[in-house]
Amino acid sequence: MQLLPFDQSLGLFPLSLSNIIRSENGDEFIGRKTSKCLFAGAALVFSMAGHAWAASAGDRQAVEASLALAEKAIALRSVVGPGNQTPQVAQLFRDALVAGGFSASDIAITPYRDTAYLIARWPGRDPSLKPLVISGHMDVVEAKAEDWTHDPFTPKMEKGFLLGRGATDMKLDDAIAIETLVGLKCAGYRPRRDIIIAFSGDEETAMATGAIIAEKLAGAELVLNVDGANGVIDEKTGTPDYFAWEGGEKTYADYRLVVTNPGGHSSEPRPLNAIAEMAEDILRIQHYRFRPEINDLSRGYFLGAAQWEAAPIAAAMRAFAAEPTDEAAIETLSADPSFVGRIGTTCVVTEINGGHALNALPQRVTANVNCRIFPGHSRAEILGELKQAAADPAMTITDVTEGSVETPASPMRADVVGAIEHAVHGVYPRVAVFPSLGSGASDSMWFRSHGVPSYAVSPLFIRNSDSFMHGLNERTPVASVGPALDILTAMVTELSH
Repeated sequence: MQLLPFDQSLGLFPLSLSNIIRSENGDEFIGRKTSKCLFAGAALVFSMAGHAWAASAGDRQAVEASLALAEKAIALRSVVGPGNQTPQVAQLFRDALVAGGFSASDIAITPYRDTAYLIARWPGRDPSLKPLVISGHMDVVEAKAEDWTHDPFTPKMEKGFLLGRGATDMKLDDAIAIETLVGLKCAGYRPRRDIIIAFSGDEETAMATGAIIAEKLAGAELVLNVDGANGVIDEKTGTPDYFAWEGGEKTYADYRLVVTNPGGHSSEPRPLNAIAEMAEDILRIQHYRFRPEINDLSRGYFLGAAQWEAAPIAAAMRAFAAEPTDEAAIETLSADPSFVGRIGTTCVVTEINGGHALNALPQRVTANVNCRIFPGHSRAEILGELKQAAADPAMTITDVTEGSVETPASPMRADVVGAIEHAVHGVYPRVAVFPSLGSGASDSMWFRSHGVPSYAVSPLFIRNSDSFMHGLNERTPVASVGPALDILTAMVTELSH
């Protein structure tokens, strides 16, 4: 692969990061290219003269290896349903690990329905220590070629970006994780504790393989989930602004609402109409406000990210962090779709179906209410609040959630927080690093359900305006790959030595 010229507009100017690695005999040395292998964690150094890459051949090779592996993975249509190629992605990743020095006997691909999951173990020097898990997923969200500017499953390098379904979520992250471990292995690094790569095969749909993996690895020390992109690039300056790692997630839940009625002929309308009754119920739910809440993760986010927001939002973020009952702050944040989900549980009607004939009074109406529940509350508790909000004894509400489990936030462990900060600051010394609470669901919830702390730490940096995860024309800046290798390498070595 030929790398494109470095795009100065992306504003990524990584500093040199010399990672200290411990070899098999215990000596420390700086990772470097050898005649047989490449230390993928070597830092990239750029020369802006002519906007050209000025990395060494070895550094260039590390980035090219990650991009080449990601391109091959993107070309495999790992979407649920007929023709699902997730098992082929697993085989591709297995081959890359074996070629990089992993023992084939330490890698297992397990078929599951139309998909598969992969678990690869790098044995550490001290078997008494619990393993470090690097978590990800190999499947992607469906994408239609007719909707994109190009075929989503034909990877493309354009204007400094890698384009294709999975470029951000999350085949490039998978490739970076693999190349990071391959580079460390080639450099002679021997971790004290086992390092395990665990890639699920249906995270975007049923999430069943993530649950299976977490059960198998329930004795792990902690999980680094590299799903997504946690680094944010400034829209105007193009320089890295901050890195917001996630230590918890809101619980996903679906509730089915049902209203029934005897019905009748439409020429004989009656006072009670099932559709009208449901409409009133869901409007009451829409207007119901769950109690605003905050925890250490969301407080850290509000205080850390406020400086990049417009003055009214920034003031509300700081005020809410100081006092979560501040009505003015609550009103300001609730009015912004980007922040309403960060201050507590949210529920919204996503589907409604009713009636059986154009000339008949409706006999049955159903609706789905989707909730994202703040940590610390059960789905049963929220169901009770919804019934109270609807205030209709004739309506039934049932929890129909699939593929989700309630979990508390992971603790803000000093060793983990320190490793994240050291890794990011090793590349970008002035970039802010702070925690956050995720609104979406990931495989981290399965690990947390077994008491294993999990932290979302994708090392990629991207502009918010360039983030099209699950959307059209998904892309990630190529210039983020080199720094991402450095950041993940530093995290892994600090937490596994």
